[in-house]
Amino acid sequence: MRLARLLCILVLALAFMPVVARAGALDGVGDGDRVEIRAIIERQLAAFQRDDGVTAFGFASPTIRAIFGTPENFMSMVRNGYAPVYRPREVEFQDLADIDGVLTQRVLLVGPDGRVVVAHYSMQRQPDGTWRINGCVLKGAEQATS
Repeated sequence: MRLARLLCILVLALAFMPVVARAGALDGVGDGDRVEIRAIIERQLAAFQRDDGVTAFGFASPTIRAIFGTPENFMSMVRNGYAPVYRPREVEFQDLADIDGVLTQRVLLVGPDGRVVVAHYSMQRQPDGTWRINGCVLKGAEQATS
């Protein structure tokens, strides 16, 4: 009887304890960060429009810059594999999300061919507090929710 009473008290105590959420990618991201992230992506898109590889490459994280090595290699990859990013007809910023623990800015793009995609920009905070783009995955509009 005493054990049953203790178990009942324990269950009730646990039921009323606050739930501790896991630390997520959105934790500590404020309005200023959201504005900066959007501005970084907008500035990179504008650099692509001008074929300014040096500026566009500068918005990439150190990891991405190490992979491609030069602005020319980076621009070649974007021109050949990311037409909706390179020459979008329309750009619409959507939500900033935690996708599998990665801070991700979703951007709806209409490519030069009229196809609608959602670009999932993985963002990375740098040691100096600034944000850089650490990757971009294009998904068809029907796949864009995950």
